[in-house]
Amino acid sequence: MDTTKTAAPTAPEADAAEDKPAAGTPAEAEAPTPAEPAAPAEPAAPQADADADQEPGEDPADDEADAFPERPTGVGSAASAVTAAGLGLVALSGSWVARVIGERQTLIGQIESANATTAKEKIAALYGDAWHMTALVNGLLSALALLLAAVVLAAPAFGAPGRVHPAWVRSVSWAAVALGVLGVLLFGLMYFDLLVPLPTAAE
Repeated sequence: MDTTKTAAPTAPEADAAEDKPAAGTPAEAEAPTPAEPAAPAEPAAPQADADADQEPGEDPADDEADAFPERPTGVGSAASAVTAAGLGLVALSGSWVARVIGERQTLIGQIESANATTAKEKIAALYGDAWHMTALVNGLLSALALLLAAVVLAAPAFGAPGRVHPAWVRSVSWAAVALGVLGVLLFGLMYFDLLVPLPTAAE
């Protein structure tokens, strides 16, 4: 009788065989992890960007001043035009300065007439010199009015491009030019005894 016994498998090996999954059995699917919510976008800061672009010490008012430059008001040209017209009108009507200088020359003529020997010399000393002096002063005022008006009319050509005077300033300036030209011609003819000559007396 054969007494040899076959060794029985050990318990750990049997347990390991039982723990192995069967061939072809799919593995359990892993549960999907929930997606994290996206962080909200930060709001844009346009004012901050504008401040960042602006250089330190720069004033926004300066940019507005550069965009809209101040234009000349033309007050000086307007005042000059009115002054020229006034001078031309005063010269034609007779200025107070011309009358005072004429009266002074009349007084000088009365003093000089004492030594005059002829009637022509007496007339020239008493009246002619005073009339000539009055015509000279008024003629100078007319010439000044003409010159001032011409400067006002020519000023835009030497100023900023495209600058023009208002219509009323140009009208007053042209009126002053007309008065000045008329005064210069009139008093020039009177000064040289071409328009109103001195009267003559019989010897």
